[in-house]
Amino acid sequence: MPLNETQQHLLRKLPGIDRILEQARPDPFFEEVPKTLLTRVIRSLVDDLRQAVITGTPPVDEADMADERVMRRLKAHIDCEMMPRLRPVVNATGVVVHTNLGRSLLAEAAVENVARISRRYSNLEFDLVQGARGLRYSAIEGILCELTGAEAAMAVNNNAAAVLLCLDTLARGREAVVSRGELVEIGGSFRIPDVMVRSGALLREVGTTNRTHLRDYEAAIGEATGLLMKVHTSNYSVVGFTKAVTGRELADLGRAHGIPVMEDLGSGSFVDLADYGMRREPTVQEAVAAGIDVVTFSGDKLLGGPQAGLILGKKSILAAVRKNPLTRALRIDKMTLAALEATLRLYRDPRKAVEAIPTLRMLTLPLAQIVHRAERFAEMAAAEAPPRLNIRMLDRTSRVGGGALPLQELPTRCAGIEIDGISANGIERRMREHVPPVIGRIEDDCFVLDFRTVRDDDLDIIVSAIRSLLTT
Repeated sequence: MPLNETQQHLLRKLPGIDRILEQARPDPFFEEVPKTLLTRVIRSLVDDLRQAVITGTPPVDEADMADERVMRRLKAHIDCEMMPRLRPVVNATGVVVHTNLGRSLLAEAAVENVARISRRYSNLEFDLVQGARGLRYSAIEGILCELTGAEAAMAVNNNAAAVLLCLDTLARGREAVVSRGELVEIGGSFRIPDVMVRSGALLREVGTTNRTHLRDYEAAIGEATGLLMKVHTSNYSVVGFTKAVTGRELADLGRAHGIPVMEDLGSGSFVDLADYGMRREPTVQEAVAAGIDVVTFSGDKLLGGPQAGLILGKKSILAAVRKNPLTRALRIDKMTLAALEATLRLYRDPRKAVEAIPTLRMLTLPLAQIVHRAERFAEMAAAEAPPRLNIRMLDRTSRVGGGALPLQELPTRCAGIEIDGISANGIERRMREHVPPVIGRIEDDCFVLDFRTVRDDDLDIIVSAIRSLLTT
């Protein structure tokens, strides 16, 4: 489509790349900006202006070509480019184990241990007693066995990897028998049947969606059977007319037929959450005590540690898993090991673990403390007190998240934020654009902050974000 005279005139007014570079050179703002980055951003900025002139979207005029406005846009682009992509945010969603926001926060002891180990060399794979090459899992194997009663333990980079590795080791080319009601899918389209296919195991489904009996497993056992498998349905619940085989029953059956039994616990928990008024979640210790041969679970969900897939079980099985070539491809690094070891050590005193591990602390936080935090925020925000700002205290429920305890509702106190002239979506967007971003949720056309997942040191950030929103 031919350009009109106005468009042709604006294209002639486009600033040259060399001219912008020359103007930027004496400005202290650009001193720490690499020249290659600066040139690339300038080129992109000019290309954007050219496209806007040609397409008319967004509308531009001659004022947009002025030196001052171009320089202002350039600095905004540079600020964006220089800012790290991975940034801390304020989680005011009320979802404690929020996958999109990094799942579990690390305990201070874990953060300190990561820093301590990362800044120096370490004995990652060096046996200080023997003076020879060692095993990287030795940092966590002892404490895991102590806490759970397992004979051996190791860790890989996440629980999907742990499941894949164990299936590949124990059931490649053979049948893995699992209940139809336990063929779960979790976030990111991770499906147990798909992982089985990738591992080389042959899926053998038994029972029905809502009812599976021990006799169903027993009837499926044959010469091709390599593994009996149980999967904890941590991210959904089947209620009503249901029947499931317990881990102990399956372990006894496997032992009677000489077939290994594996259980994927998913989230994994070392603490009985029922002691804190929550729905009961099977613990890792219970699975080991039931006689399950190999147990897998996540490190960054209910355990409250770093991303990892933990594997516990019989020594003979763990020895075979370690020899699998996939183990090297899936192994964890020193920083993950440092965080995991420090987190596990906190569980030596379960009560202290609940206080020290942020995930457990948020899950078990008394409502009175959440109310107090919400009221403190309301007092701080009231100091701004412009007429167009309206804050309402709301009684709502929070979620565990991370695919754990899907039916659990946690009572909480929220603040509903309304601002005259700005929609709920507009508030959400601008709070998200704040530095650091504040992430909330929208309910009934109102922007909502849930104070179960808000930390005390987040309050100033939230108030600052609201202040910025009101003044721009």
